[in-house]
Amino acid sequence: MLKPSILEVSRLAGVSPATVSRVTNQAALVKESTRNKVLKTMQELGYQPNSAAQSLSSKRSNTLGMIVSQLDGPFYGPVMSGVEETLRKHNKHVIIASGFGEESLEREAVDFLMARQVDGLILLTEGLGSGYLNELAKQIPLYLINQHVDGLENRNMWLDNVDGAYWATRHLIDQGHKDIVCIGGQTYKQDANERLSGYQKAMSEAGLEVTDQHIVRTNFEVEGGIEGMQQLEDSGIRYTAVLAGNDEAAFGVYKWAARHNRVIPKDFSVIGFDDVLMSSYVTPKLTTMNFPKFDMAQAAANMAYQEIYNKKAPEGVKFKTRLVVRDSVTKPRP
Repeated sequence: MLKPSILEVSRLAGVSPATVSRVTNQAALVKESTRNKVLKTMQELGYQPNSAAQSLSSKRSNTLGMIVSQLDGPFYGPVMSGVEETLRKHNKHVIIASGFGEESLEREAVDFLMARQVDGLILLTEGLGSGYLNELAKQIPLYLINQHVDGLENRNMWLDNVDGAYWATRHLIDQGHKDIVCIGGQTYKQDANERLSGYQKAMSEAGLEVTDQHIVRTNFEVEGGIEGMQQLEDSGIRYTAVLAGNDEAAFGVYKWAARHNRVIPKDFSVIGFDDVLMSSYVTPKLTTMNFPKFDMAQAAANMAYQEIYNKKAPEGVKFKTRLVVRDSVTKPRP
């Protein structure tokens, strides 16, 4: 069966082939009523515009590039899905590359995507500095997820990590905990440092002591939680509650507790951060701070689409966390 042509669409819609071309290329010089009529006709005929021809005429690839730290894990999956799903609704596509949180590899990923003539870049990176990002923004539209960069405020989609960790710590304090330790993430991670600041702020406001022994810095992975707990245990610090820098580290705390015959929350309480899917399936179910990562990814993709293809000015958004109370936190034993 032959595919319908642009001429068939124009005849059935009662417009010129040039008008059909302007609609498929999303040109602004088309009445809304005419645009809707052409789009309806295209749908009825099952007409698919030639993507190569579209790119040549519009000087757009209709594709965006995305860089993330890794392609697996419970956090990055929803972020990538949010971007891809949103762009697909607008008939745009995304090429995803990983930078593994290293500056050199993230720069390589940028070069790879730029060489493929993507229309914009959506970045969830860790190693790229503000100077580099500000220079890059002069070459191609940038949209930043889970980070805020000075000079690119209107392109930042970021989470108030300080506030989230503050309220996580406050929840432990409100349950009666005074000896609260923190397993933080990598020192080079912006969100890890901000979450540590939120913990320190809540402890200071409550008049609770925080020494160097109360804080260990490992990584945002299960092994990081295990390693952090062993460091705390070896230090001899007293604790009745643990604030984990993220849910994966909290799962490491669970694993360490099981190995050492400790029962959560009977022996000590645990609170996480991110609210990944598994947090409601572990035993006990993990109390955590919800990170609206899917919504943030959708917002970044929408902002990219609106600026690149509809010429609307970008506007950054600060997202807030939400406490999700489950079963891993209880009052400390006398």
